[in-house]
Amino acid sequence: MPIANYSHTVAERFMRYVQIDTQSDPNSPTQPSTEKQKELSLLLLQELHEMGISDAELDIHGYVYATIPGTSDKEVPVLCYCSHVDTAPDCSGAGVKPILHRAYNGSDIILPDDTSVIINTHDHPYLSQRIGDDIITASGTTLLGADDKAGVAIIMDLAAYLLQHPEIKRGAIRILFTPDEEIGRGVAAVNMEKLAAHYGYTLDGGERGHLEGETFSANAATVTFQGISAHPGYAKGKMVHASKVAAAFLASLPAGEWCPEVTEGMQGFVHPVAMDGGLEKATVQFIVRDFDTTRLPVHEQRLRGLAEQAVAKFPGSSMTFAVKEQYRNMKEILDGCPHVMDYAQAAMVRAGITPQRMSIRGGTDGSRLSFMGLPCPNIFTGEMGIHSKQEYVSVQDMEKAVETLVHLAQIWEEKA
Repeated sequence: MPIANYSHTVAERFMRYVQIDTQSDPNSPTQPSTEKQKELSLLLLQELHEMGISDAELDIHGYVYATIPGTSDKEVPVLCYCSHVDTAPDCSGAGVKPILHRAYNGSDIILPDDTSVIINTHDHPYLSQRIGDDIITASGTTLLGADDKAGVAIIMDLAAYLLQHPEIKRGAIRILFTPDEEIGRGVAAVNMEKLAAHYGYTLDGGERGHLEGETFSANAATVTFQGISAHPGYAKGKMVHASKVAAAFLASLPAGEWCPEVTEGMQGFVHPVAMDGGLEKATVQFIVRDFDTTRLPVHEQRLRGLAEQAVAKFPGSSMTFAVKEQYRNMKEILDGCPHVMDYAQAAMVRAGITPQRMSIRGGTDGSRLSFMGLPCPNIFTGEMGIHSKQEYVSVQDMEKAVETLVHLAQIWEEKA
């Protein structure tokens, strides 16, 4: 193993990075959506420069670009290793206090700042596979931020290792750290010409050995209902309340199918994520998801039909229906270059890991990067229980991800 005697820095880096609040904001129009994300990006920039990576830069949009120089005399495709710095708006990321639980013994992990928050193997079956590992959690009042600071720490540890070992033959590796992935804008302003990579891998997956080359295809749908305003004292026969139309519409959504609560595997869904309403106007925002892109219009037509039925129950009301593309299933691109997945799988085998090809019931930066010309599957980091106070990560999983990336760079060089 080329990395057997290396003293990893990934855990130490990770525990520092998670203490920086980098929560993104879906309601902000700026790029990045929150300036505080740049606090971590600036730290990463400083550390990359200290490693000797002179071309590391942070642009105005919050992207960090850097190059781990190649050492091969071959013409090797340039790889990109990518992770995102932001954490999800779902749970507070301010004041994270990481706790290292050494040699986890399988018992319940009771978090000290809120003892009602308990991480156990019943609710988190994967944790039972990590008995003996060192587990990092938050303290009970915040998320941890392993999604995706585990990926960030893995890439930084990898850079430190490769720079110390020029004897490992590899092509040039581009590092990309993105903001705003959690709100769907992670690569919206990436400069692909500046990135100048041929193939990519996001480090944003879960269980050890998971290799993900398929995601949902995703649209957003917005249904806007218009009512008729009137003075409530003299409203008989005149007023039509837009929020009541929206409520009737939401009530018509099926509870036993077609929603996240009851779907799994390769099933798609339609999910209301926000509602804003008053008398004259009410808006309901949806996400529409399916692995089969051709199914998205089918879901949207069904949703539109339910909205039209609601309007029909309230004479005088009306509605508009708007759809916006979000991302597409990266499998559509990766199927055309199967070696990208094959090399990652081979790298895991070299690292002593059993690979498992998985589908993501969600999306990654790689979903959009794949359609921007950078085929980009997703590799495990060990991040689990994400977007919650029960988030955790195994140190050994992160270290295995570093090792996988080393082997992956070597395989690309060997195949060149």
